Amino acid sequence: MAVLEHLTSQQAIDLENKYGAHNYHPLPVVLSRGEGVYVWDVEGKKYYDFLSAYSAVNQGHCHPKIVGAMVEQAKTLTLTSRAFYNDMLGTYEQYATETFGFDKLLPMNTGAEAVETALKICRRWAYEKKGIPENQAQIIVCENNFHGRTTTIISFSNDPVAKDNYGPFTEGFIKIEYDNLAALEKALESNPHAAGFLVEPIQGEAGVYVPSEGYLKKAKALCEKYNVLFIADEVQTGIARTGKMLAVDHEEVKPDILILGKAISGGVYPVSAVLANDNIMEVITPGSHGSTFGGNPVAAAVAMAALEVIKDENLAQNAQELGEVFRRELNKFIPTNDLVVKVRGKGLLNAILINDTEDSSTAWDICMALKENGLLAKPTHGNIIRFAPPLVMNREQLMDCVGIIIKTLQEFKK
Repeated sequence: MAVLEHLTSQQAIDLENKYGAHNYHPLPVVLSRGEGVYVWDVEGKKYYDFLSAYSAVNQGHCHPKIVGAMVEQAKTLTLTSRAFYNDMLGTYEQYATETFGFDKLLPMNTGAEAVETALKICRRWAYEKKGIPENQAQIIVCENNFHGRTTTIISFSNDPVAKDNYGPFTEGFIKIEYDNLAALEKALESNPHAAGFLVEPIQGEAGVYVPSEGYLKKAKALCEKYNVLFIADEVQTGIARTGKMLAVDHEEVKPDILILGKAISGGVYPVSAVLANDNIMEVITPGSHGSTFGGNPVAAAVAMAALEVIKDENLAQNAQELGEVFRRELNKFIPTNDLVVKVRGKGLLNAILINDTEDSSTAWDICMALKENGLLAKPTHGNIIRFAPPLVMNREQLMDCVGIIIKTLQEFKK
């Protein structure tokens, strides 16, 4: 088969099944083109994208400004490693730190890398600044978290699919219930070697769990009381997804360490970042951490363009307004049927809870029916369907999608 030969959907699926590791279970749709809120499969069928590559494509598919920045920089200089300076990284670091209000940025490539980086910074700060005895630092995390799939990160996961048969695991983590301030204070009070609290402002992979109002602000205050770093994982929730530039902005919380990824690149290139102020970031010294591709010129150009699009097109405000419309329309529908229990979310990060058990195929089957009706979404945790369209969606498109979702649910039979 010639490399550039046009494939049918089944041929593409068969190739992946034969030659690729089976670490994903995709919907059986083979996409070949994207623009804005739409994607097309290889046969030319058009769909609304209601997943946005897990919130990586907040600015829409193939945004011309972001793609243009990538192409222009790729023509000039792509990679130097950090053995040398390049003329893009410092400009990007200044732009991003001023955007988010921090002194320093440490550039990486993927969300999981950024989380690992934040954990390393927190531990080193604990030993060098807080005075915790070496190798005794503890980091508090939440049950049902999702921070990535590296060995250290899955060490504090309670998802058996991500964790089983990958041990031995990394020590040094304390798990508490999410959205439980009493549990957090108990963990802080009873663990003098606590160094950090790593939290998702909204638990996305767990099913778009939005914590109680005031939880993040009070959690930050507790961290300050016990001299523990508040680490916000905004890889999925950041970059305007929830109706603010950051999800913590809803409660005016300033993390000690901020983790960004996914949409900081607009979905065209792997970019992630960890931000902190000097008193924390200065524990990182030459040779203590690094990445060959982290901070490369293409990533820097792409990230600046991606952030400019968010600001110039008022995408946070659009997400806030359309999210309210989406939940309002779904809440009108829910009392009329027994298939959907509730809708929850913030901005354009939402989910519906299906009235069935986690081990059922109902949510998957609904997503298959949505696909047939021209909308792509994916279940999470069995009986939950996440809805997260690109933030460039307009009200007319959103209402069209709401119509597709409601029509599909009305017609669906278990």
